[in-house]
Amino acid sequence: MSIMGLWMPILAASVLAWIMSALVWMVFGWHKNDYAKTGNEEAARAALRGLSPGLYTIPHARDQKEMAQPELQKKMQEGPVAMLAVMPSGLPKMGVMMGSSFIYNVLVSVVCAYMVSRTLTADASYLQVFRVAGTTAFAAYGMAYIQESIWFGRPYSVTAKNLLDALLYAVVSAGAFGWLA
Repeated sequence: MSIMGLWMPILAASVLAWIMSALVWMVFGWHKNDYAKTGNEEAARAALRGLSPGLYTIPHARDQKEMAQPELQKKMQEGPVAMLAVMPSGLPKMGVMMGSSFIYNVLVSVVCAYMVSRTLTADASYLQVFRVAGTTAFAAYGMAYIQESIWFGRPYSVTAKNLLDALLYAVVSAGAFGWLA
């Protein structure tokens, strides 16, 4: 089986995963409570105004030596401790974000095609292709969320929902590969 011969399942899996993502985020609604409002949103907005887009930590330590300083440890104990992503001001550029999401789906599908082409022969059954493509897609779409919970404070309940999303994307991707490979 050649990776170049898998262009049709790559495209179909990318489109189906993109559609499933739209359903997850716009119809199913299970992510609507992933983010909470701050207690005083206007004060928080005023305090953060002027920050350039990027990732920030509060309190911030550049290295382990600074982390060991009593002043910083006191700030950590007092809280809040936060990791903050600041995005550009203005309305989200949905076209760019949706296009980027589709390109990401194509990348995941190419990785799936690579795994299918390297592990299976041209006469592989639907279920064999489904298994390899689905496992690969699930790993690609979902596994990084776990370390977000371990290291960066993402609630495990949000990670569980993201893993459910990844499973849905993997199933439609695997179905496309099983059908068209």
